[in-house]
Amino acid sequence: MASLADRVRDHGRIAAGLLFNLLVSICIVFLNKWIYVHHGFPNMSLTLVHFVVTWLGLYICQKLDIFAPKSLPPSKLLLLALSFCGFVVFTNLSLQTNTIGTYQLAKAMTTPVIIAIQTLWYQKSFSTRIQLTLIPITLGVILNSYYDVKFNFLGMVFAALGVLVTSLYQVWVGAKQHELQVNSMQLLYYQAPMSSAMLLVAVPCFEPVLGEGGIFGPWSVSALLMVLLSGVIAFMVNLSIYWIIGNTSPVTYNMFGHFKFCITLFGGCVLFKDPLSVNQGLGILCTLCGILAYTHFKLSEQEGSKSKLAQRP
Repeated sequence: MASLADRVRDHGRIAAGLLFNLLVSICIVFLNKWIYVHHGFPNMSLTLVHFVVTWLGLYICQKLDIFAPKSLPPSKLLLLALSFCGFVVFTNLSLQTNTIGTYQLAKAMTTPVIIAIQTLWYQKSFSTRIQLTLIPITLGVILNSYYDVKFNFLGMVFAALGVLVTSLYQVWVGAKQHELQVNSMQLLYYQAPMSSAMLLVAVPCFEPVLGEGGIFGPWSVSALLMVLLSGVIAFMVNLSIYWIIGNTSPVTYNMFGHFKFCITLFGGCVLFKDPLSVNQGLGILCTLCGILAYTHFKLSEQEGSKSKLAQRP
């Protein structure tokens, strides 16, 4: 039986892990926005740096026996690696062209889109109350976008594409993990270098490589350090998510996500002076209520399913 000291130590570790994830998750949003606003570093090149640093970080992790790599056929990961590129690039483009509030709120549309994809293409059914929570989520996003003083049509296109590709990626990740019997780190270990190779080919087609504004252009030391720091923090976000889910549960991580959602919105207003009207505030509140209701109903349904399984002879 665990002693009181052991339990306190475990709770302290979990609290430290959650706090670390909070800091790096918020930091990556604000740092990337800062790089776009103050340095103008190209989007796809920044994503490429993230992927390379993530793969190097995972390589070190497997050498330290933090996880065991599993041999996977590259042909089965091509579409997943491509969608991984798309979701990060479009999400970063949304952050670059929108206010942090609009960027963060648009991401909430991932839940309705995932439900639509799973219903239409995977014949998965959802309860009426789960479906009803999509109304306030969607309504809140529309309200915020309509009353956004800094409304940017191109930004909303990037946000919509980001939501669509992110939703497809999340659905496919779940399917691939089940199909290949791997965890998220084992999957990412193979995805990251494949996605890096894809972006390595794509970057010269869409962004300058040399000269002003290119990845190998005359950047200041501070800009390069911030880009490298952004890559390291992006890896830490992935690693801390894995650690939290492994040491607590997906439920804890999702509930903690709501807190990060609010902090990020507040930080956007303070750090980047993003204007926020009363109607936008109502939209944010509406979406947050929808997300909380969705999480509550989803968790209660999962608990009900577990209870039924436990009662079976």
